Amino acid sequence: MTSNGDKVTGYDAEQIQVLKGLEAVRKRPAMYIGSTSSRGLHHLVYEIVDNSVDEALAGFCDRIDVQIHPDDSITVKDNGRGIPVDIHPTEKIPGVELALTVLHAGGKFDRSTYKVSGGLHGVGLSVVNALSERLEVAVDRDGQRHLMGFAKGETIKKLAVTGKVKGTGTIVRFKPDTGIFTETRFDYDILAGRLRELAYLNRGLTITLSDERADSPREETFFAKGGLIQFVEWLNQNRKPLHPKPILIETVRDDVDVQLALQYDGGYAENTLTFVNNINTHEGGTHLTGFKSALTRTINEYAKKSGALKKADFTLSGDDVREGLTCVLSTKVREPQFEGQTKTKLGNSEVEGIVKSVVNEFLGSYLEEHPSVARAIVEKASSAALAREAARKARELVRRKSALEGGILPGKLADCSLQDPALCEVYLVEGDSAGGSAKQGRDRSFQAILPLRGKILNTERARVDKMLSSQEIRVLISALGCGIESEFDVTRLRYNRIIIMTDADVDGSHIRTLLLTFFYRQMPELIEGGHVYIAQPPLYSVKHGKSIKYLRTERDMEEYLMQRATEDVVVTAEKSGRQFSGATLVRLLNSINERASIYAKLNRRLQDADLLDRLLLFVAGEGALLQQGFTLKELFQQKELLDTLGEVLQEIGYQCTTLLDEEHGLHSIVIQKEINGAKITINWDFLSSVEWQRLFHLYSEMAPLQRPPFSIKQNGGKVTVESREALLEHILAIGKKDLTIQRYKGLGEMNPEQLWSTTMNPESRTLMKVSIDDAVQTDAIFTILMGDAVEPRRRFIEENALNVRNLDI
Repeated sequence: MTSNGDKVTGYDAEQIQVLKGLEAVRKRPAMYIGSTSSRGLHHLVYEIVDNSVDEALAGFCDRIDVQIHPDDSITVKDNGRGIPVDIHPTEKIPGVELALTVLHAGGKFDRSTYKVSGGLHGVGLSVVNALSERLEVAVDRDGQRHLMGFAKGETIKKLAVTGKVKGTGTIVRFKPDTGIFTETRFDYDILAGRLRELAYLNRGLTITLSDERADSPREETFFAKGGLIQFVEWLNQNRKPLHPKPILIETVRDDVDVQLALQYDGGYAENTLTFVNNINTHEGGTHLTGFKSALTRTINEYAKKSGALKKADFTLSGDDVREGLTCVLSTKVREPQFEGQTKTKLGNSEVEGIVKSVVNEFLGSYLEEHPSVARAIVEKASSAALAREAARKARELVRRKSALEGGILPGKLADCSLQDPALCEVYLVEGDSAGGSAKQGRDRSFQAILPLRGKILNTERARVDKMLSSQEIRVLISALGCGIESEFDVTRLRYNRIIIMTDADVDGSHIRTLLLTFFYRQMPELIEGGHVYIAQPPLYSVKHGKSIKYLRTERDMEEYLMQRATEDVVVTAEKSGRQFSGATLVRLLNSINERASIYAKLNRRLQDADLLDRLLLFVAGEGALLQQGFTLKELFQQKELLDTLGEVLQEIGYQCTTLLDEEHGLHSIVIQKEINGAKITINWDFLSSVEWQRLFHLYSEMAPLQRPPFSIKQNGGKVTVESREALLEHILAIGKKDLTIQRYKGLGEMNPEQLWSTTMNPESRTLMKVSIDDAVQTDAIFTILMGDAVEPRRRFIEENALNVRNLDI
């Protein structure tokens, strides 16, 4: 090879790199797991869990345990057959080492080993190994435990027998490589969403998830005896179904297992989830195409045959028959063809015809046999068709008024001067006052401002025809330029970033939620493409002398005051004589603050502070259950412990009865007080919530401050307080001394320079990118907050309202 400066003038064999072993994975990880951000991080867990689920599909596993450890390493344990440990006949190394160090090596290629499987490429285990700074695998086979260790894909501990065991299975513990991943903290809720799906998709499979991290200890067990029906019922728990029970289809045709459960509700959103061999195919594929085609055809045929559309001069479209539909489609395919290792789209052409014929046959029969259900579905689809026609006319009106297809922009939009969308961003601002500040403070070259008047329409409760009649929504659609529904084209988007910037009060939060609802339901591609952001304006400005500091949240404000106050403060626990200052004191104060918030929330739920105190003392107090070395779950596994708890609660007037849940092998205790006659059941679910788990942990964190009084020394002075809460209040008061604090209720209270420097300047601002990590949970939250059902929203507010501070009423 020869070169001239930076210019290469030759291309020889020496330029061809050979990446051996797992080097290719470490060099280009995104090719194998999609990304090196949070999504790719969690994909590592899915790869290991999917292997365990494949053992369940083969009939050799009925339990999978997933643990998040304090160092953010993960353990996945199953009771399957265990990865083979004997020497491979040609490669001359143990089977487990081959599976973990060689790409495309695994048991999924042999159809006699796994009839169906999600992990068909043979790269899952080895990719996780390659992208982990350490990985250990323990295999239980033939009465022995075999252990092996790896680091960044390289074997560092040869396979060795470490002892005798009963049963079989595989245990994999790994810690992602911090040099590869931009994010290495696992999100419990993201993992829980996937594991919950797997439990619904595999009847009889028990999956547990536990989090051992100090700031978020919790544990859940996922088990679904009812399978897909239970899945759909769970998805629809906050909706109003059109028919009481989901429709279930289960059959095997041409070696393809087809399972389908669907139910209609009174809303307008469609929620269809598709799976192939337990893999969530987010982008659909041939199985989804077959289902949609068959659903449209079957309902149209029934509508015509039954005379439901006699007076109508239209047929029902696919969008019409899927309005208000919640559906889970799960197929098991012997040799699925996925697009890429992350398996988001199915490509097998034969599956489309199989699903189509199954749905045509079984759904058609169901509608004939259940005319009341069929009538309700057809009436809803007909209503959707009429609304679709009204929407078409409204859309034409929008085109005439605002030139949606490129032309006149809305007058209230203060556009930017650059023409390249990749460089431009638009701020959606609440009201004219904030809009005026934003227009004056922006960089006109690339920042556009669109003020919105008041609260936009709640699109969760409105069809598209009503939505397009809303002035503010028409303005928003026109400004973005990418159209809507069938006319949506993301390549026409006029701004790479759409930034929602609202006030920090209740109205601002509501407007932000309405806008997010609009984007999630009507333009989800913008969220999926990473175009939607939330601005983070400060809630406080703090002035000391000539210096000014901006603080974004209430929590930031408290942290600042604590840090400032503890610079020259020493706190002494009078009874023990222990002294605290600096970072140690701040940590203890934070625990006091957090405990007070959680305690208030739980007391609201129980409505009996005495009961709450007794429970906490029994489980986590001095000399109590956790202090004695028992785990919380053992409380419900041993009747004697629950009987002891019952004796404690009887002392404060409760009648207690201990019950056994034979299905899960756990006990519970039912308590009732004569005062109001209300019954409370204390079981594993009751005490395993994240709030209870965190409160238990706070007992140990706050042990040094369990016994007041406390003395506070500062600059030679001394003050004594009689409680932890009084200690926190006094420290915060010290922190506020000599400060001028302003709390911004609205963006209009900030001048243009302040708004630019804190919220709009790319060099100093903080933006939150809106993403959908768990589509099921996201859909549920929007349904609860913005849907028609009042009771789920009331429960949500009751459970979360006590976490809100400085509520504007």
